[in-house]
Amino acid sequence: MKVVITGSQSFIGKVLETTLTAQGHEVYGLDSVAPDGAHSIAADIRDPLLVDRLPEMDAMVHLAAISREPDCAADPRLAFDVNVTGTANLLMAARKRNARQVIFASSEWVYGDVANDAVQSEDTVIDPAAVRNEYAATKIAGEMALNVAVRRGLEGGTVLRFGIVYGPRKANWSAVEALVNTARTSDTVAVGSLATARRFIHVRDIASGITAALGRRGFEIFNLAGDRLVTLGDVIEAARSRLGKQLQVTERDASAISIRNPVNDKVKRELRWAPQISLQDGVAELLEYFREGEK
Repeated sequence: MKVVITGSQSFIGKVLETTLTAQGHEVYGLDSVAPDGAHSIAADIRDPLLVDRLPEMDAMVHLAAISREPDCAADPRLAFDVNVTGTANLLMAARKRNARQVIFASSEWVYGDVANDAVQSEDTVIDPAAVRNEYAATKIAGEMALNVAVRRGLEGGTVLRFGIVYGPRKANWSAVEALVNTARTSDTVAVGSLATARRFIHVRDIASGITAALGRRGFEIFNLAGDRLVTLGDVIEAARSRLGKQLQVTERDASAISIRNPVNDKVKRELRWAPQISLQDGVAELLEYFREGEK
C-alpha cells in the first residue's frame, strides 16, 4: 500500500514511518521540516499547490498539526489556519490523488471537560460548551471536515482519538516522561495529586493502532488509548521499583484529582488491536533512553 504521512518528522510520525516500512508499505513523508528518506516532501500543508507534489496514494495518515495546547492558545489564528485550513487542503489533495482513506489524528481532548467518574466512548456526545481550549476545537473541526469529505465521496475517513502518548523523546514530555526523569535525577518527586489518572499509551502502540486502521471504509471514530487508567502514583512507583531507590513523594493538593477515561473497547473489538507495551516496560525503556542520552 502507498501511504502518505503528514507530520512525518514528528514524534509519532517517525515511529509510524518505521512501522509501516517494516510492514512492506511504500511510505511518503510530508513535513514542513525537510523529511528524511527517499520519498520525502518538504511542504506546508496549507499550500494550495500541494496536490501537485503528492503522489497517487492508497491512504493518507494526517498527523501534522500545532499539537501543543499552549501553542494553540498563544496564537489561535495560526492554530486554526494550520489545523483546520491545512486539514481541508489535505483532504482535497488526497481525493485528487485518488486516496481511498484518510486517517485523522484527533485527541481525547475533544471530549472537553469531563467528570472524574465519567467514561468517554466514541458514542459520547461532545458538548461544545465543555470544550475549553483552541487545540480541542481545531480537532473537532478536523473530524467534521473528514466526515463531510466521506459524504462527498471519499471512501474511508477514520478518526483516531489518541490518549496521552508517551515514549522516548527529547522534548514535549507527557507526565510519564517528566516523572520518570525526575525520579531518576532526584530523591524527591512532587505532584498535584497522586490519584490523577490517564490512559497513557506508548508511541509504538499508537503506531500499531494506526496501521490496524488502514483499509477501513466509511466514516468511523475510534479511541486509541491505553488498556487501563494509570495514576501518577503508578508511574512514580514503576520508576522507583525499576531504579531500586527510595523516593520522597509529596502531593501539592491531594484533592485536586483529574481523571480522563477514553475507553478503547471499540478499537479492540473492531480492529482487533490492543496495546502491547506495559507501563513497567515503557518506564524501563525511558530510563535506558535517558541513560544513553547522558553518555
